[in-house]
Amino acid sequence: MSERIPTVETFEPIHPKKVKAKSSDNLIHTRSFTGLFRTLRMAGAGFLFLAFFGTVWLNWGGRQAVLWDLAESKFHIFGATFWPQDFILLSALLIICAFGLFAITVFAGRVWCGYTCPQSSFTWLFMWCEKVTEGERNQRIKLQAAPWSLNKLARRSAKHTLWLGISVLTGLTFVGYFTPIRPLAAELLSLQMGGVSLFWVLFFTGATYLNAGWLREAVCMHMCPYARFQSVMFDKDTLTISYDAARGEHRGPRKREVKPSDVGLGDCIDCQLCVQVCPTGIDIRDGLQMECIGCAACIDACDSIMDKMGYARGLVSYTSEHQLQGGKTHLLRPRLIGYSAVLLVMIAALVVALVGRPMVSLDVTKDRGMFRENSQGLIENIYSLKVINKTQQRQDYRLELEDAAGFQLQGKTEISLAPGEISDIPVSVVLLADKPTTSSQTLRFKVTDIDEPWIHSAADSRFVAPMNR
Repeated sequence: MSERIPTVETFEPIHPKKVKAKSSDNLIHTRSFTGLFRTLRMAGAGFLFLAFFGTVWLNWGGRQAVLWDLAESKFHIFGATFWPQDFILLSALLIICAFGLFAITVFAGRVWCGYTCPQSSFTWLFMWCEKVTEGERNQRIKLQAAPWSLNKLARRSAKHTLWLGISVLTGLTFVGYFTPIRPLAAELLSLQMGGVSLFWVLFFTGATYLNAGWLREAVCMHMCPYARFQSVMFDKDTLTISYDAARGEHRGPRKREVKPSDVGLGDCIDCQLCVQVCPTGIDIRDGLQMECIGCAACIDACDSIMDKMGYARGLVSYTSEHQLQGGKTHLLRPRLIGYSAVLLVMIAALVVALVGRPMVSLDVTKDRGMFRENSQGLIENIYSLKVINKTQQRQDYRLELEDAAGFQLQGKTEISLAPGEISDIPVSVVLLADKPTTSSQTLRFKVTDIDEPWIHSAADSRFVAPMNR
């Protein structure tokens, strides 16, 4: 008789019990709550909303303080103006943001998603609009199930009016960072907005209305790639929102005056409040899940119940796997130190690059012709010098050749440029020697501020001459 293959018990993650957070209409209706983390999230979101909606209206030196002027290829950020040549700085900034996200994820999981992600922030704002117009969770569930009436129509109309108002303001503000906001707003109010601007305002209005009003948790659960690769950056010391099963189980209802140990229960009273406040509809007691955005709503809800029951807080908390297993959380560990070190080095490099960024730009373009012989019989090359004044004041510049013995720069050698002005200057370079030593030689052109010599820039080009003279 053949031997039986021995079986081994394996752990199978329990699937999120989303049905508990949803009503019969299959929608998530979150419950209102208060708590420390909600206050922190509201304060952070309030600051970000103020920065986003307010900065675009600030002026600086007679212009919009922050404006990515695509038509003029200028990027104004308060007192600084950046040009396409400075694109490498934007790339460096995006890389720094990516490493910052990696570092914060290793340390504390998806706190970006829960506290500062635009999708989450606007979703919380839209849910607040729902609460104001349709009532609390139970009222919204009843309203959803009720037949259409004047009351339902009025409440739904008020909700969608608020949603659309916020969406239009969001679309207008976003486009206002690329097109001056004041004339753009005037054009919108007078219904005279141009086709391109109108398209983008409507596009971002629709995106905000759809994502924050209708898709909501679906964006975080099915569309956002961060939810898919976040687990790669987690380790056993990452602070994630976790349920302490050793303390909470077995769960069940009981009277406040009854000690859990007397009835064989843990501290969890199975009130379902942690599920009802979750914006993605998961049960945190099922363990760490991809859908968890780290917003800590379940912590606030659970802590409020623990306070009412007279139990210690922290049944659901920010904790690590090591701590749940009875160990200690190691804050300093190789991966986190590595990410933080690289992040600090990149930030320092960016600061140095910004401080040392030349405030005048010089580009040299050689004429398509190889060379020519001028009236004196000397070999001559033609060039076009493109000079950009990156400062916020009018500047006077001198054009010259650097370390170019035997060559002479001819043409306009002193220019005056207004702030942000671009000037194309045709010049020629003459070879003073009768016979060139080589058919091609590198020349360095230099532009220097006459009054502030530390403001300068240089660019190289080639000088071509015949060898058979």
